[in-house]
Amino acid sequence: MLYFETNLLEYIKAMKKGLEEKVLPQILDSEVVAQSRLFRIETLQLKFSNGEEREYERLRGNRKGNGAVMMVPMLDDETFILVREYAAGTHDYQLGFPKGLIDQGETPEQAADRELQEEIGMGCQQTIALKSLTMAPGYFRSSMHILLAKSLYPQKLEGDEPEPLDIVPWSVHNIDELLAREDFTEARSVAALFLARKYFKTINET
Repeated sequence: MLYFETNLLEYIKAMKKGLEEKVLPQILDSEVVAQSRLFRIETLQLKFSNGEEREYERLRGNRKGNGAVMMVPMLDDETFILVREYAAGTHDYQLGFPKGLIDQGETPEQAADRELQEEIGMGCQQTIALKSLTMAPGYFRSSMHILLAKSLYPQKLEGDEPEPLDIVPWSVHNIDELLAREDFTEARSVAALFLARKYFKTINET
């Protein structure tokens, strides 16, 4: 048993060393093979550090890499705000947190304030960065900044939504109930919820 445990530890150490020394594949060539109003599909010719060559495809937005924001807006210390909007991919209405693209020249904080004014009719005086996420990094080059938005105030900007969004206040004490809902399935919103809950827990413990 001791021999097995020793070899297992050595194997784990070797695996960790391999992770630290990993070299990114070399991009030999790239080409846009399809394009729509929102997205581009690129093919990449890659050469890995072991000499293996492969062709990959990835999806990119047509905006110039500004990324996106998702906000967890706090109405008060115990209530956050969700929106219900139409989701074309699943052809249903989904609950989630307000979100949107970062415009050219904007910071994530500025984009968060603008998107909140467009989607829920409120601006925010304070934002707290929780984490930056990638979405399906195996084939989609995009990032989303998750921010907690506090000190809300009434301020409305005209958005580009085809219909008014439903604004749904939700208690921080009913998170499990929210997770159990069939219309709260969007992975980024679920991640934002857990990040916010971790933040609330950290604050309450200090």
